[in-house]
Amino acid sequence: MPKYFDIHSHLNFKDYETDLEEVIGRLKDTDTHTIVVGTDYETSKQALDLAEKHSGIYACIGVHPVDNPTRIFDQTQFAELIQSPKVVAIGECGMDFYHKKKEEDYERQKKLFLDQINFALEHDKPIMIHARNAYEEILEILEPLKEMHGDKLRGDVHFFAGDLEVAKRFVNIGFTLSFTGVITFVRDYDEVIKSIPLSSIMSETDAPYVAPVPHRGKRNEPSFVREVVEKIALIRGEPLETVQKALIDNVFRLFRI
Repeated sequence: MPKYFDIHSHLNFKDYETDLEEVIGRLKDTDTHTIVVGTDYETSKQALDLAEKHSGIYACIGVHPVDNPTRIFDQTQFAELIQSPKVVAIGECGMDFYHKKKEEDYERQKKLFLDQINFALEHDKPIMIHARNAYEEILEILEPLKEMHGDKLRGDVHFFAGDLEVAKRFVNIGFTLSFTGVITFVRDYDEVIKSIPLSSIMSETDAPYVAPVPHRGKRNEPSFVREVVEKIALIRGEPLETVQKALIDNVFRLFRI
């Protein structure tokens, strides 16, 4: 069992082209595992290729809501990838109204999101949610679906940046919330981290983005998730060993690793 688990990284991105083996070596040195997340079919396939080569790496396959608005979720392509036991989730999927107004892009994003939710339900996998300026819209979709599908509909809200009220609504439908290195240099999410159950929290890096202190300003990598875990323990005022174990247990329970 690893000491740390980064549930959302992008080792499949070009940022790691020149030194990927060294980055993976530091994963092993720090006893850290990670889920590499796809944003389209190509990067999902790359995530799975990495996962199948390395025991401490797993894959999440799907289509990002806004990275490329021309992309659809082709079930036939993804049905091939999901045959691998190293695929543990679908996504990152969701909604994002940061750059485009809701009225301009809602229907396209909703269909793309629902296609991936239905695929996840069909294959009994959790979803990895990307949400930006869209928590209300996502909850309006998920809350009724939860009543229909019960525990089969499950997942994590990646890079959670909402308030406590939003957090409680996600926890209410059995979703976990994952936090990044941002919590090491801003205090905006302390209340949420203190107030929700430890069983509802995950740790992530979103590498190569948002490196935690003391690596801020550098390219992020999954082995830096240790700083996130330590900060969660500090914010909650709980022993590091307690938080470490709980976060690992949460990963194994949600992703069925």
